[in-house]
Amino acid sequence: MSTPSAGDAIAMDSRVIEVRVGELRQLFNAIDPSPFRERDLDPRADEFIVEWARDLPRDAPLALRVHLERAAGRVDEATLLGDAIHQYFKARAASSRRTLRELFRRGRISLLIALAFLAASLALGDLIENISESGFAALLREGLLIGGWVAMWRPLEVFLYDWWPILGEVRLFDRLSQMPVRIEYKATVSDDSWRLDWPAVPTSGLTVSPRRAHVESQLVRRSEMSFENTEHQHTPEEECKIREAALDQTIEASFPASDPPSSDPNPDDHAALERPKH
Repeated sequence: MSTPSAGDAIAMDSRVIEVRVGELRQLFNAIDPSPFRERDLDPRADEFIVEWARDLPRDAPLALRVHLERAAGRVDEATLLGDAIHQYFKARAASSRRTLRELFRRGRISLLIALAFLAASLALGDLIENISESGFAALLREGLLIGGWVAMWRPLEVFLYDWWPILGEVRLFDRLSQMPVRIEYKATVSDDSWRLDWPAVPTSGLTVSPRRAHVESQLVRRSEMSFENTEHQHTPEEECKIREAALDQTIEASFPASDPPSSDPNPDDHAALERPKH
């Protein structure tokens, strides 16, 4: 029975890089908050793929086969995985190109500084030779000459040795960004384990846009208003009588007609001072 697989077709002459994982998310950096297609590879997965590719011939076509320890999930997961890996190595190739350009820029600046220093050293050495022919003057002249040529070491190192390893990385990342990517599934019976790689959004978790929420609230208000309008409509005279009756009820509840008599004497009643005490 053939192993179920999905993704790009791998040519017979391709040098295949084999990776085995339990979940697709193990290939990617867990702390990267970027969307899936823009997420960086896990450092261990990146190092494994790149080092394997470096051991292969430079002119051999590359391919990546991912052995996944689960059954197939989404129908487009192989396509999404290939896009994410291609995008990652395209970004690495672009970063290496920027590094190469920056290296040449520093090399040109270093070359100008070194040439100026070498010219100044030679001119100063000739001046010292014309002034004095002593042994100390000759030693000083030779020291300036050596210092001027030592200053040329850094730009020569850049233009002779430092650039070609970076160019090799650019070419390697370009090859990795174009290689076919295929997934081979271990299990044949589909289950829900793929949701760990592709979490489904439940219906309760769906958010409603502010515009839609506003429209829905307006519809609810209108429905409530239409429901309220189905009730009996009073005439202005009836509305006035209803308000007066409600006002009378409020006054009666606040100021009852039969308050209990107060036990304190009336301060305006002067006769209370002349009453005998019991």
